[in-house]
Amino acid sequence: MSRIARTTGPDHEAADRRIPAWARGILVLGLLYLFLAGVKALELGIRGIGEGFTDALFASASNPLAGLFVGILATALVQSSSVTTATIVALVGSGILPVQVAVPMVMGANVGTTITNTLASLGYLRRSIEFRRAFTAATMHDFFNLAAVAVLLPLELATHYLSRSAEWLTDLLARSPRTGAESGDGFMKQVFAVPARLLRSLAEAWGTHGTVVGLVLLIVGLAAIFTALLFITRNMRLLMLGRIERSLNAVLGRGAGIPALAVGLLITVSVQSSSITTAVLVPMVAAGVLTVRNAYPVTLGANLGTTVTALLASLAADRPEGLTIALVHTLFNLSGILLWYPVPALRRVPLFLADRLARLAEIRKSIVLAYVVGAFLILPLAGILLLR
Repeated sequence: MSRIARTTGPDHEAADRRIPAWARGILVLGLLYLFLAGVKALELGIRGIGEGFTDALFASASNPLAGLFVGILATALVQSSSVTTATIVALVGSGILPVQVAVPMVMGANVGTTITNTLASLGYLRRSIEFRRAFTAATMHDFFNLAAVAVLLPLELATHYLSRSAEWLTDLLARSPRTGAESGDGFMKQVFAVPARLLRSLAEAWGTHGTVVGLVLLIVGLAAIFTALLFITRNMRLLMLGRIERSLNAVLGRGAGIPALAVGLLITVSVQSSSITTAVLVPMVAAGVLTVRNAYPVTLGANLGTTVTALLASLAADRPEGLTIALVHTLFNLSGILLWYPVPALRRVPLFLADRLARLAEIRKSIVLAYVVGAFLILPLAGILLLR
């Protein structure tokens, strides 16, 4: 099988020379602190706005399907499931959003993030065969997540197995107050003691203008989360790009399966973005370097690896429920893999659906626009409005 062409160019090499690896590592740690501080600011901002505003904002999300559509639409708009899930963790961690309401939103974020792959495949729109391969590689992620939601959302509503399992793990890992034990987040509280006191003092200084301060903190928190994740991803990509290529080359030499899934997981955890992993895969499949079947487990590994961001965000949450919803995200993706991947007949379902859609899109390009706009924008928005 062909090897992956190296993607590092003069610009990347020059950037690596300008900033040493050790300095870039320190920068990433600083950005991680900014990310967690952003989660804390968002949490305090939500509290400052008041319950009336947030109750109205999330009234429609109490319907599970509406919550699912909120997650899809929000993630499609910001082009990052990490931003969406970090925001959900902050909402749950502040006590504003119940875990049960947030579960479908997390599932929706998982679906919405796949739009990035689909948009990446549009670069091959004028090259018919390459486009069909690229579109198949992109949409297999869509169909896998939709298949997982189709089974796991009704199961969660009937049994609450995801949320209950996550609560049990929260009690085990964080020693939550539900067990009667002392909370284990003292270290993180110390880490954020100074910025938290500063933000609370600002809110108290404004007195009756607390809502204004809340809105400011909410905006600042979202901006900090988005900016931190953007630059963490960029710097980790520069640090890890050579290792990513070597890892994928090694996997290509051995076939696919569990090793490919593990590589997808490790790469995504390292760069904090599933989009980086899939952005490497789509061009490879389009060029015929990698088959869709071999790219599939790498994509699933990336799907699982992206849940680490929500787990990191839970470190800044005051309440253990923040960790619970982050664990729900991990358990949902892990359950989807265990459900659809081990059995060959089930494993082929997302691949078959993606291939059928790609062949139709190859013949009629209008289907591409209808699919992207309809599935990720119009349908979720209509669903939210109708289910209010």
